[in-house]
Amino acid sequence: MTTKVLALTDALGNLARFKLLPGQRSEIVGVPDLIDGLNFGAMLADKAFDANSLRQDLDTRKAQAVIPAKTNRRVHIPHDEETYKWRHLIENYFSKIKEFRGINTRYDKTDASYEASWNLAATIIALR
Repeated sequence: MTTKVLALTDALGNLARFKLLPGQRSEIVGVPDLIDGLNFGAMLADKAFDANSLRQDLDTRKAQAVIPAKTNRRVHIPHDEETYKWRHLIENYFSKIKEFRGINTRYDKTDASYEASWNLAATIIALR
């Protein structure tokens, strides 16, 4: 069994929230829970998050959607390419988290213990 981790970082690349999803699920289903109750001006995400429902939610929040359009989208929606370059911060965070061998190889058997390992690693990274 595999697990997907959906992570949200702030503008400085620090972890704000994360959510575990089953490996076969699409990442888009976890976004509403992840951004619930947060105020932000823009959301930078990759093509996997190009969905009309997410874009409408971001519009109602008055947040800019910096998400490249999928190649199969009928009407291409442009995005701010200069702002999108800052998405590397989330990739950098995943590189930091993968320094922890137990998280990278998922030694934990249950979701609760894996989530606890993520919280512990995130705390160590924040204290550096």
